[in-house]
Amino acid sequence: MTPFALAYGAIVATLLSGLVACLAVRRHPGYLHFGSFFFLFLSGAANVAAGGWALLGNLTLADRFEMGLPWLAWHLRIDPLSGFFLVLLGTLLLAVALYGPSYTRELTRGEAQQPLPPLGIFTALFVLGMQGLLLADDALVFMIFWELMSLSGYFLVAYQHQHAANRSAAFIYLLLAHVGALVILLSFGVLAAFGGGLSFEQMRAAPLSPLWASIGFACAFIGFGTKSGMVPLHVWLPEAHPVAPSHISALMSGAMIKMGIYGMVRVIFDLIGEVQWEWGMVVLVFGTASSVLGVLYALMQHDLKRLLAYHSIENIGIILMGLGMSMIFLGNGHQMLGTLALVAALYHTLNHALFKALLFLGAGSVLYRTHAHDLDYMGGLIHRMPVTAFLFLVGCVAISALPPFNGFVSEWLTFQAALQSVALENGLLRATIPFAAALLALTGALAAACFVKAFGIAFLGKPRSHRVAHAREVPAGMLAGMGMLAALCLLLGVLPSTVIDAMAPITQQLVHAALPDATAQGWLWLTPTAPQVASYSAPFVVLAMVLVFGLGYVFLKRGRAPARRSEPWDCGFGGLTPRMQYTSTAFSQPIRRVFQGVWKVDEHLETETSAGANPRVLGLRYRLHTHDWSWLWGYEPIGRLVQAAANRIGFIQTGNIHTYLKFSFVTLLVFLWIVS
Repeated sequence: MTPFALAYGAIVATLLSGLVACLAVRRHPGYLHFGSFFFLFLSGAANVAAGGWALLGNLTLADRFEMGLPWLAWHLRIDPLSGFFLVLLGTLLLAVALYGPSYTRELTRGEAQQPLPPLGIFTALFVLGMQGLLLADDALVFMIFWELMSLSGYFLVAYQHQHAANRSAAFIYLLLAHVGALVILLSFGVLAAFGGGLSFEQMRAAPLSPLWASIGFACAFIGFGTKSGMVPLHVWLPEAHPVAPSHISALMSGAMIKMGIYGMVRVIFDLIGEVQWEWGMVVLVFGTASSVLGVLYALMQHDLKRLLAYHSIENIGIILMGLGMSMIFLGNGHQMLGTLALVAALYHTLNHALFKALLFLGAGSVLYRTHAHDLDYMGGLIHRMPVTAFLFLVGCVAISALPPFNGFVSEWLTFQAALQSVALENGLLRATIPFAAALLALTGALAAACFVKAFGIAFLGKPRSHRVAHAREVPAGMLAGMGMLAALCLLLGVLPSTVIDAMAPITQQLVHAALPDATAQGWLWLTPTAPQVASYSAPFVVLAMVLVFGLGYVFLKRGRAPARRSEPWDCGFGGLTPRMQYTSTAFSQPIRRVFQGVWKVDEHLETETSAGANPRVLGLRYRLHTHDWSWLWGYEPIGRLVQAAANRIGFIQTGNIHTYLKFSFVTLLVFLWIVS
């Protein structure tokens, strides 16, 4: 038994998951709920086992299949880096396999019911694409599975295709996915041209000049950044993630966009190898912009899943900030500091996969019971869905980077890396990195405000609709999937030194260094650089919190008089109503006023008055819509140019076969002239 055997077993289980969905569902729909997701669960377990074995054992294994043309064999490889991402993917598959059977059953009910076989088939292909690209060791295999992941993702986004918004989101997703893939091909083309072949081993040995290395980096950064949702290439993400089924949204945000991070790390740190600090500046700038703009756009949303989608952009920005600082430190000869920043980026990659999948599954649970996307139609769900509310709160605390959960650790490590900028000799770099760290601190504060809004308006207060008022808790399987992710968020926050020690083979592989001081004080203390500089003990934080809250509860309960219950103060208006509560728009209004230049805001107030000499106000209607400047400045002008060009060349569509043959003949002559 080897990690490859487990990885191949995971692929077989994934294919069986799709096969069950394809063959058995039409006659036995229950098989999809159990059989298909059962094989998906086995696939997740095999991925975790294979990836964990390669990572913890510091193994690098290669395999080869003579498929296709004789000179185009398929090269496969599993190493600590791919093992880390296999563990990430497998963990999410385990949670989704527990969550999915009950959730997908709801899709077969009601007026908007959907057939389940396409969902099961394309989910299997989607997962297969991610598994395959993580094992790929040449550009051909990588791009085949990359396209499989992207194309199957298109059908998952367009699954509920009766809605025009879903079809539009799927088209935008597919368009940018293929643009990104073309740029990735250019990056591989540069490396293959100098390496003399398509295998990654040949690309690692390619003698690249600084100019060609920079071209290869730029293509990889743009191509993989498009898949990750980096600003300004992010416009597909807030459109696609909200309209996909919620367990697919969890896989997209938790795993698919991380494939972009994997590709970026693989090409830049592994295949190109010798990073330049100028590249790090580019990555840092785009990462900082993504983190700040992502959270500001999220604050303006009132659709819960769209809000979570924008937060994926924010967290991708934080990951890119860590990668950028790592390149800056490595390019200036500071190997240990570059390793610290790389660990921070990879740790946040894992953490974001866990808490963002948890939040999307939580949003799916709310949708499952209330059929409401809009926060302004929710409220009071903590009384109707208490377990879901608790698990969603865990995700909110984790993504807000509050101890003792995992989000705090990775952001704290990112700050620790930024604080070491004094070691750099370049004054511009010493000023830029602290400025980026200050913006990261602002991002953290805004993220906390955003999730106070999301949780408070959705789960607290009074229900704003009939469905919400009569909601009930979701089935046990859905709670189990969310509970597993919530427990991991706590575990990775309490035992960060153990996780970072397990990640040492990755940094050894990529930058030939590890963090020996990080775990020098044992599992109780995390010391990124040295104990004298900074240290953090998550177990002690948890113990202190338990003692404070426990003793506080005991003392308060001991001396407290019997509670007197009465109606809350209603200011004399005769009872509280849902209309007296803050709406999502009202909650974010102060932030919108402060950062008003970040969006294009359309704000309208319509007043309905009575007729007569003394008109009275009968009703008010307030409308607010915020537009993304990236879309207005970048994508709409391109769309208009494409439309104008299409109109200009429309004259060739004459309907005459002789004209078409002439065009084909002339085109063939031109190509023959170019080739010759």
